[in-house]
This record gives sequence, structure tokens and C-alpha cells, in this order.
Amino acid sequence: MSKPQQLAEKLFLIDDFDLNWHERTGTYVLVEEELTIIETSASPSIPYLLQGLKDLQLAPEDIKYIIVTHIHLDHAGGAGLLLQHCPNATVVVHPKGARHLADPSRLIAGAQAVYGEKFSELFDPILPIPTDRLIVMNDQDQLKIGPNCSLTFFDSPGHANHHFSIYYPSGNGIFTGDTAGVFYPQLKRDGVELYLPSTSPNQFDPEKMRESLLKFEEMNLDRIYFGHYGMSTRPNEVYSQVRMWLNIFVEAAEQAYQQHTKFETRVEATIQKILAQVSDYIQTKGIAEDHPAYEVIKLDIDICSKGLIDFLDRKSRN
Repeated sequence: MSKPQQLAEKLFLIDDFDLNWHERTGTYVLVEEELTIIETSASPSIPYLLQGLKDLQLAPEDIKYIIVTHIHLDHAGGAGLLLQHCPNATVVVHPKGARHLADPSRLIAGAQAVYGEKFSELFDPILPIPTDRLIVMNDQDQLKIGPNCSLTFFDSPGHANHHFSIYYPSGNGIFTGDTAGVFYPQLKRDGVELYLPSTSPNQFDPEKMRESLLKFEEMNLDRIYFGHYGMSTRPNEVYSQVRMWLNIFVEAAEQAYQQHTKFETRVEATIQKILAQVSDYIQTKGIAEDHPAYEVIKLDIDICSKGLIDFLDRKSRN
């Protein structure tokens, strides 16, 4: 088990070993006057999160705020379980996500439909959060967590409608969840920066994603903190790559949509088109096909392709 990584004086990153993968999903710990964490991952990650806090010599009882950028289970599925260990904490959520944390029945049903027999292994338990322990933050609302530190929340749809991002003035950075894409530190260590958009079902919208990226760009940030995984100090490279790949992803899906009629066939064709282009990009930079990052990238492209075809289905019905 890896130790928490220090990103700044009061900012640490705990590896949650989501899906039992190193550097897949992370929890950020803000050691301000009001101890705050951002993201919980799914419930099987909670023991890793608690161990990370212990490694930092922090007690769960001291946590004041548990913030989730959105309610997808790999970001917020473990919030209810974690709350049992944090008697003094409240959960901060987007206004469109609060009711689903209070009553997660639809989240559970949706995940069971997608993951079938693997659901329990990946996500159990998903516990409801009492409404009196939920705080909603709207666009540009602020939350004071220290005498000289207030977090600012920004509505940032594109990946999901129930998504906000959190500006942290210390370091001039923002926690973007999945809106600004996915970062692969496994590749970065070998000299390759790759930032891919996250276009998973069922609320992906490319135009909203572009608008959110523009909002981030106009903030002149110095750092972006990803849900998957870690920190980039090159925001302009993030925006450039995510926009480029977003165009490639959508174009690949549109071609597959026109060439095939069944959802599954369209998804598979999209996967193949995108994977070929991403593989070519990586290999031209000297990364071999047996690099461990490929397993993660393939999973992401699979999920993204489903979201792309779902988006085109919704678009065709409107």
C-alpha cells in the first residue's frame, strides 16, 4: 500500500486503490483549520482511505467536510460508509446530486444493471446519507475552511449534470473530478503526458464539457487536480489535449453510429476506432503496447464509448 503523496504544504493525495488498481482514483486531503477531504471513491476503497488518514496522523473524527465532485460511484459511492467513521462530518454535494445520496436506490439499480454479478465486489455497500448531514453548494458558493482559505464551487457539467468543481486558492488550483478528463501518471513517469476526456454515460454532453473547460481556462489556473488521478501543473496542455481528443472521440462515435444499427455494435466500433488512435499517439512517443497504463486506458475507452453512443442516441431522439 502506497503512502499519501504531499502535493502542497497542506494538500495530500491518498490512493484509494479503486478496482484494486494503483493510481486509479484518489482522495484529496486539505489539512486546513476545518479538515476537508475531496472524493471518497467506492466503499471497497474506504479501508485504504482510512489507512491514508492514519498515515497522515489524522483522525476521521476530525474531518469536518467530505466533498464529492459528483455522485458517480467511483467518486461518491463510499461517502455513506465513510460517514460512519466521521461523526462530525457533513457531505458537500451538487444540488442535482443531493437526493441521490439521501436515497441511493436509483444509483444502486443503475450500477446493478451495468455491472451485474460484479456489483457487490465493486461497490457494496452504498449507504444512504441523512439529509441533515448533506450540504448543497451552488455555482460560485463559497465554503470557509480556514481563516484565510475559502473554497469556491463552480457548476461544471459535461461529464455529468450533477458535477461541480472546487477552486482551492492555495496553489491556485481546481479539483475537476471528471470534467477536465483523466490523467495517467503511469505514463507521465515515462515522459508522456496524456489527458483523455471522460465521456461516460448517461449525461455526457460535449458542448457543456467545452464550456466548462473554457471556464477553467479563463480562471488562469496553475494546477488541476484530477479524480483520476493526481495533479497537473500544465493546465494549458490539459485543455488542449482534452479538446483535441474530445473531437476525435465524437467523430469516431459518429462514424460508428452511421455505419451500424445496434447499440453494442456501435460501441464496439467506437472502441476500436478510438483505441487505435490513442495507441498510435502513445507509441509514437516511445511507449510499448505492454505498458501497464494500457489496461487502464482500455477500460476508460470502453466506458467512454458507451457514453458517446448514448449521447448520440439521446441526440437523435430530440
